[in-house]
Amino acid sequence: MRTEYSPAVTDHPPPLPERSMAIAALCRAIPRWWPRRNIHRHKPAAVSFPFFVRLRPIYINPSPPCSGHPNSPVKKNKKSNKALAMALKAAHVSNVPHLDSVLQAAAVTTLAVSSGGIAKGADAGKFLVVGHRGNGMNLLSSPDPRMKAVKENSIVSFNLAGKFPIDFVEFDVQVTKDGFPIIFHDDFILTEEDGKVIEKRTTDLCLAEFLSYGPQEVPEKVGKPLLRKTKEGRIHNWKVEIEDKLCTFQEALQQVDSHLGFNVELKFDNRIAYTEEELTLVLHNILKVVDDYAGDRPILFSSFQPDAARLMKKLQSSYPVFFLTNGGNEIYNDARRNSLEEAVKHCLAAGLDGIVSEVKGVFRNPSMVHQIKESSLALLTYGQLK
Repeated sequence: MRTEYSPAVTDHPPPLPERSMAIAALCRAIPRWWPRRNIHRHKPAAVSFPFFVRLRPIYINPSPPCSGHPNSPVKKNKKSNKALAMALKAAHVSNVPHLDSVLQAAAVTTLAVSSGGIAKGADAGKFLVVGHRGNGMNLLSSPDPRMKAVKENSIVSFNLAGKFPIDFVEFDVQVTKDGFPIIFHDDFILTEEDGKVIEKRTTDLCLAEFLSYGPQEVPEKVGKPLLRKTKEGRIHNWKVEIEDKLCTFQEALQQVDSHLGFNVELKFDNRIAYTEEELTLVLHNILKVVDDYAGDRPILFSSFQPDAARLMKKLQSSYPVFFLTNGGNEIYNDARRNSLEEAVKHCLAAGLDGIVSEVKGVFRNPSMVHQIKESSLALLTYGQLK
């Protein structure tokens, strides 16, 4: 039986020093057996999206780290840089190749950082770019029209993103009550009936009911109005410029260009304490679709749910599995989610391939970079640096 609870969230730690337009990426050399060696991050300011790169790790800062050329590396013999020097290089943001052109071409939905030759056979200067929820997330309360340009987590969004020079798309997978993996971010889905807002848990729906929301495959058929609630509780009509219907994981594997890799976040509600049997059933349903339809497509799994990540690694050995963590920026009842130290312990105990951390957690505790490297784990980062 499920037990619901509210995460015990404490006040956020003191903010980091201002790092305007700064991007940090920290990781070890990710194992060679993974064909896409990447790192995860969100775009700053209004448009939120992750990117993935394999490093030669870099630290991008608008001010030069030392005298001379703005791209001079951090001098490793300086005591003030000692903690970061073991994992970081420095480069001026304006000198990152193709950054401006990639952002303009992809309507600010993707970002690239030098990968140093990630993919097999790639040139040393090749960039890896990942589209967050495809062509970008929908933030309906934003005045930025790009946040309402294309329906997030849709086949159209993934394929539009694939027209640009990107390597992966990222999306959230949940499983319906009748066992079908679907692509949808929110824990709850909303509609309006007779002037009243109706809210249902996404995973309590059967597939047919889930697909009845929003635009329909048959144009003559009218779906239920699709609404979305913000974190502040405001409700918006979920309409964007380029619409598409809700989709299943199977449809994405079948209909999205096969050259695109998939970063599959295993999505679970933070407020529910799942049993191992419940998690295993969900993961089996996801893996069955992967086995039947993935082919040679590069895939990686990640999850904020510690036991889901552990079980996914136990159930299969073909794809890497990463543990997502806020790095201590929020505190939960499950201690494994509350720090990089606990994340390392969990990854080693569960045999996971690495950690995806909110980048502020890494900068608050940079010595963890060395510990993670010594533990033979990959470190990926995401989040906004302001």
